[in-house]
Amino acid sequence: MGPCRWIFGLMVGLLAGGAWAAPDGKAQARGLEFFESKIRPVLVGQCYKCHSAQSEKLKGDLLLDSRAGLLKGGASKKPAIAPGEPEKSPLIAAVRGDDPDLTMPPKGDPLSKQQIADFVAWVKMGAPDPRIEQVKSPYATPAPESAEAKAWWAFKPVVESAIPSQGAAAKADHPIDKFIAAKLDEKGLTPVGPADKRALIRRATFDLTGLPPAPEEVEAFVNDNSASAFEKVIDRLLASTAYGERWGRHWLDVVRYADTAGESADYPIPQAYLYRNYVINSLNQDKPYDRFITEQVAGDLLPHKDEAERQDHIVATGFLAISRRFSVAPESVMHLTYDDTIDTLGKGILGLSVACARCHDHKFDPIPSSDYYALYGILASTKYPFPGSENTRFQKDMVVLAMSPEIEAKYKAFNEKVAPLDKEFNRLRRESRKVEDPAQQKKIKAEMEKVKTELDKMRAQAPDYPSAYAVQEGDDEARRDYAIMKRGEPGDLGPVVRRGFLSVLGGQKLPDGQKASGRIELAKWLTDAKNPLTARVMVNRIWQNHFGRGIVASASDFGKRGVAPSHPELLDYLARKFVEGGWSIKAMHRLIMTSAAYQRSSNDDVKNAEKDPANIYLWQFDRRRLDAEEIRDSFLALSGELDRAMGGPHPFPPMAKWSWTQHAPFAAVYDSKLRSIYMMQQRIKKHPFLAMFDGADTNASTAERVESTTPLQALYMMNDKFVFDRSEKIAARLMNEAPDSATRIGRAISLCLNRPAGAEDVGAAIQFMNAYQVKLKATTVLVEAREQAALAAYMRVVLCGNEFFYVE
Repeated sequence: MGPCRWIFGLMVGLLAGGAWAAPDGKAQARGLEFFESKIRPVLVGQCYKCHSAQSEKLKGDLLLDSRAGLLKGGASKKPAIAPGEPEKSPLIAAVRGDDPDLTMPPKGDPLSKQQIADFVAWVKMGAPDPRIEQVKSPYATPAPESAEAKAWWAFKPVVESAIPSQGAAAKADHPIDKFIAAKLDEKGLTPVGPADKRALIRRATFDLTGLPPAPEEVEAFVNDNSASAFEKVIDRLLASTAYGERWGRHWLDVVRYADTAGESADYPIPQAYLYRNYVINSLNQDKPYDRFITEQVAGDLLPHKDEAERQDHIVATGFLAISRRFSVAPESVMHLTYDDTIDTLGKGILGLSVACARCHDHKFDPIPSSDYYALYGILASTKYPFPGSENTRFQKDMVVLAMSPEIEAKYKAFNEKVAPLDKEFNRLRRESRKVEDPAQQKKIKAEMEKVKTELDKMRAQAPDYPSAYAVQEGDDEARRDYAIMKRGEPGDLGPVVRRGFLSVLGGQKLPDGQKASGRIELAKWLTDAKNPLTARVMVNRIWQNHFGRGIVASASDFGKRGVAPSHPELLDYLARKFVEGGWSIKAMHRLIMTSAAYQRSSNDDVKNAEKDPANIYLWQFDRRRLDAEEIRDSFLALSGELDRAMGGPHPFPPMAKWSWTQHAPFAAVYDSKLRSIYMMQQRIKKHPFLAMFDGADTNASTAERVESTTPLQALYMMNDKFVFDRSEKIAARLMNEAPDSATRIGRAISLCLNRPAGAEDVGAAIQFMNAYQVKLKATTVLVEAREQAALAAYMRVVLCGNEFFYVE
């Protein structure tokens, strides 16, 4: 493989500004998902009161509760949006406040910068919008109990798929390959041959650990001619602590992990790292997936064998606790936080957009609003921790971990002292919302400020104790059934709904007189082997993160808006094996990676590409770009600087100094040589490196990362200090490890690209380095310094190349 394969390859592509287009189905699903998660909640919460068919008085003759209304426009007779052109869309001008007479919303808090950016992005992508109530939809929602609903593939029981045995399938040895061979036969496709051993170990090592293989590991595998050589590689990688860090990152994408709360000032959560580390440790231990889910939903309610397990179970409920907070007073809009939990739980575990049923029955899937509020009641019966906010600066309702008698006494005394003031503050807040007289309103707010000042003084002197950002059972008043909120509005209530589960999946209800929240029952329902979604969704995610695309391409949407499975029988086969194998994630890795499909080369085939250009049927193994964490971690690993310790707490300012506001929110970047999973990540402001290279969205569950190719990425690689420093460190390493330029180049290629250097590689590199040294003669006297500087420049070329950035 010559140098033209990689020298400046990335630069040309990036500076061209090209980007890969997603297949139509996936792009459409992503657009509709963006609308449901980012746009519809704002329209419902901020616009429908004045601009919907249910408005008491329709303002400006403008309807925003349907796509038709947006395109028709209002009294101006101009469409409110121009799909694809935000600068020509009056709605965008209105939410930006460009025209004082048209500013939306006209009263109350304006939309946040992020919300405005979301609207711009939505219009730019063509304003995808599923709201087609005025037209008979081919996707009309069936009743959950109807035969039509139960006939949808995702709601059918997982069946024992017959393993194909005819045609090409008869020649395959592995059960996965038999399913894939049968589909290739059906589509008239011929698989390419196996990957060479160097490409295969690089692929497997990045897949399972997110780090490059060491040259010694590559050579050991190449020279191992035993039938079990690759299985030994898989087992070694699965036993590495790096495995949990790599696959923990995949799970944190799904659960939208962040180290900050997400409310208007984005207050930090110093305890969040405990949940992150719980996830990593659980995966390294190969904790059964059903147990993994159970602990995260109801860990605090489970029995425990010792104190360490008790604390571990509490920390696990960080899955619920890290739900996003909203506004300057998060405690007053907790219905939005419960919605965020339902959204993440639905998409992440069940592969369903359950949260779409918050304001109305789901428009596509058989999920009525009553099902949404059946789940809502379970979460509203749960006490979430308070992270702090602009209005109330200090944390409260954290869960104490190590409760010694001395700590317990202090904790109890402190709570007894604070509780009356807390109660009074909440009473005043409720009263202030009812008062219309300005003078009385002013008086109440003055009293509130007085109580708040006293509370802040007390909380600044709170006893110090180890705590977790975790959930607890709600108090007696909170643990109950809740009413449907019409149009998602907490002030407009409908009938009370018994707590329970999705009708289309059994619809079980909590028993009469239930005294607990129902989280134990929720966990049991989610992990019931008869639940057709939980196992399917997880094996599909595992498959997706090995092949780059799931058997169901829309990994978090198995509903009607999603993409149908390419190999439905294979999906059910894997789901059954998963459950029967004790829900072992590591066993699923072994099963998938020992298939010929996983070990196939990335070579092209013109005939296959004409019939299946997206490689949906797996006639080759798709190349993929390293993700943001892999890029950064690889740079540090190659330079010898990567700190392999498990990350701990971040260096946040002490709580007594917390005073962030929506106009001056918390923002920080903490430098570290730890793996990227341990970097502090915010909700409102992305880490600069992760933002540059398409890191996960910390505000919402990320099913798959969207890969962009931008000039900024190329400019970063060519100019940023991080890249220059790592290149210099690698050059220094090579100077110490090899005696001359040719040997150093060989070692560099072996380290970074996991293959031997060819004569063409060495010749081109020496020519480049000699020319570089000539330019340095005027400024650098020492020959050794010139040699190392030239070698560092050469390393930047290697690290910026496609061959480094892509895994075959």
